[in-house]
Order: sequence, then structure tokens, then C-alpha cells
Amino acid sequence: MNRSWVPVPGGSDFPLHNLPYGVFSRPGDAPRVGVAIGDAVLDLSRLDLPSASDFAADSLNPFMSQGPAAWHAARSQITELLTDVTHRPVVAPHLIPQTAVHMHLPFQVADYVDFYASENHATNLGRIFRPGQEPLSANWKHLPIGYHGRAGTVVVSGTPVVRPSGQYERPDSAAPVFGPSQRLDIEAEVGFVVGTPSRLGHPVSAADFADHVFGVVLVNDWSARDIQSWEYVPLGPFLGKSFATSVSPWVVPLEALAQARVSPRQDPFPLPYLADGRRWGLDLTMEVRLNGHLISRPPFGTAYWTPDQQLAHMTVNGASLRTGDLYASGTISGPRRDQRGSLIELTWNGTEPLELPDGSRRTFLRDGDTVAISAVTHFANGTSLGFGQVTGTIEPTVAPLMEKTWTKSSRPRRKPSPTSPAE
Repeated sequence: MNRSWVPVPGGSDFPLHNLPYGVFSRPGDAPRVGVAIGDAVLDLSRLDLPSASDFAADSLNPFMSQGPAAWHAARSQITELLTDVTHRPVVAPHLIPQTAVHMHLPFQVADYVDFYASENHATNLGRIFRPGQEPLSANWKHLPIGYHGRAGTVVVSGTPVVRPSGQYERPDSAAPVFGPSQRLDIEAEVGFVVGTPSRLGHPVSAADFADHVFGVVLVNDWSARDIQSWEYVPLGPFLGKSFATSVSPWVVPLEALAQARVSPRQDPFPLPYLADGRRWGLDLTMEVRLNGHLISRPPFGTAYWTPDQQLAHMTVNGASLRTGDLYASGTISGPRRDQRGSLIELTWNGTEPLELPDGSRRTFLRDGDTVAISAVTHFANGTSLGFGQVTGTIEPTVAPLMEKTWTKSSRPRRKPSPTSPAE
């Protein structure tokens, strides 16, 4: 494999065969597009590249909209610039230490969809909320279940997450209360960023996944479990999910992950529109840290539904894709306890608290807690690449709100059915 003349520390997430794209700025400068190489950012807007004008933009959307041929051409030329030492005098002045830049949301989010791809996660929630019953719903192995989220609250890694408020049930109250969530949770996920749009009314085949999806990010879909469980019946996630979704600042190109592909076993065999792809499951190992302490290592390669199948299902009714669409895998969990991708699973709905090295215990997140999710994939040839991190720190509710109980004259409540708050 070619080597870069740019120094890349051993074990770096960003070797030459990665070259993830992000949007950065320095003090006094406008945001623009760069790629990560080792500990540096290469400013693409200052180089003689075919897409130079797109790289001067404050998001990846203009470049992503150009399609696979442009993506491949740019990646090939950037690789040449970083491997052929004769380009060093021209390129080196535009390498900037990552510590000297500020990272922005890498793309303008058009739509956001969250799926429910992990059988282990879905089974765990089923056992928590429906003990003694079949943990998976009847449709779970026939279609990728998902919901539309809120694109406007997708934020870049490092953005503080304000504890949301809403309605929820409390054991000592006969009626719902209103106040800051007491069961704030994480969800370790992988996200897929659409570059090439599609026409309304024209489904996208699973086989055309790589013609539309530009790259991959890490996602933490923060969840207020108490708000979510009260509002979930009958229409699904809403305020318990829409307050914040964090994504990593670097978008790893799909082309960089070709060697990481895996094909999960699916039984029953899916319907034809879900079976005509080449299976883009990815063998990624994620790590979740709470206040610096490793609490879980979810294996993304165990996901039941793959992103190409999710894309096909998302558009099978004729829904169109737009540049900047983001869809996420849903919480990823493995079969072992130390592979669970959410606190509701790790603490079994709060009954088995986590013990942290400082002696404190956690069931759900406290104000001041910081969560960091990372991921790496190891290739057969001994090389590897990573995604950086997606991080967030919990801040208190903006204005402390008095909890209010509905009065007796309020409309009588209807007890939700004992279904799990999906995803």
C-alpha cells in the first residue's frame, strides 16, 4: 500500500486509506472542507482540484451532490498529492494541525431517519418491557423498522446537550408530571450520509446503495426514556428523541470501507426488494465511554439489517432522497452485557447500576456527564481506520421548570399498552 509523506502516528484513526471529509475553520476564517490525514487537516479549498469551488463551501453538500464519479476522482487526486513527494512543496503549506481548527457540522441535514437494526438491542428492550412474551414484534424480521426524526436538531460532536423537559409518569403520582427528564440515555449508532438525490416516485434499489450514499458517520441519538415511554403510544418517538442527535465531524467515504463489508444471516429470507443488494454490513467495533471510562464495545457487524436494505426500504414507497439526508442504524448492541449500546440495556432499565472508577453509580445520565463514542475497523491486510469521536456533555435544563401534575378536571389519561419504547 502507498505511504504518505505526511507523518501519520501509529494507531491513528486517519491513515492515508481513510481520508475522511469534514468542515473546519480557524479563527477569523470562513468554514471550508478538508480531509484528515494523521494529526493534520488538509485544506482542500486551497488546492488545484476539480472540485475546488465545492470545497470552499461551508458544508459538504455541494461536493456530495456531484455523485460517485466526482467522489472517486477527488479521492484519487488527493491520494496522489499525499503520496507523491514532488507535490509536497505545494501541499504542505495547507496542512493544519487538527488542534488548531474548529470543526463544524459537516453537511446540511436534509432529512433524518433512525432505524432499529440491532436484533440484540430490540430483543433486550422486548425482554425489559414485555417479560414472558416474545421480545420481537411480528414484523421485525420482515422489514427495517424506523421513524423520521428532526433534522434541525442534528448537531456536531462537542455540542452541549441540554437536558430536555417534558411529560412523563412517576410511580408516586396518579397523573403524569412535567419536568426535566430523569432517565436521559445514549444510543451508540452508525449513520449514513446521502450524496446523490433521487426522483420522487422512483424507489432506490438496494443494489444502488453506493451510487447514492457518500459516507459514514458515528451517531449518538440521545433519548429521554421517561418522556419517550409516556408519549410512545400510539404514534412512536417524538419529544423523547427530537431534542438532540450528535454526529461525528468526519465523514468516512464509503470507498474507504469496501474491505470492511460483511453479510449478516437473515432468517426468514427478506422480500425481493430487500434482497437485491450486495450487502453493506460493516465490521466496525464501537467503544462507548462515560466520563472517560469504557462501558461498552458494541459490534456494528452484528446488525441484522444492513444500510443498503434500509435505503431500499426508506424509498420503496417512492419517497425521494435529497443531498444531505442522514439515516442511522439505531442502537447497536452485541450479545454480551459489555456490548450493549444504551444505558437502558447496560443497567437493565435502572435495576443494575453501572459502577464507575470514581465510586459513583449510574443508571441514566447526570448533568455534567460526558459521553464519547468511537469506532474502528481492522482490515485483513493488517491496516485499520477509525472515525474519530462523537462526544457530548449533559447540561442542566435551561430554565428550571416546576413539575406540574394535571388536575382532576384534566382529561382522564389512558394507560399506555406495555410495549417497549422502540429504539
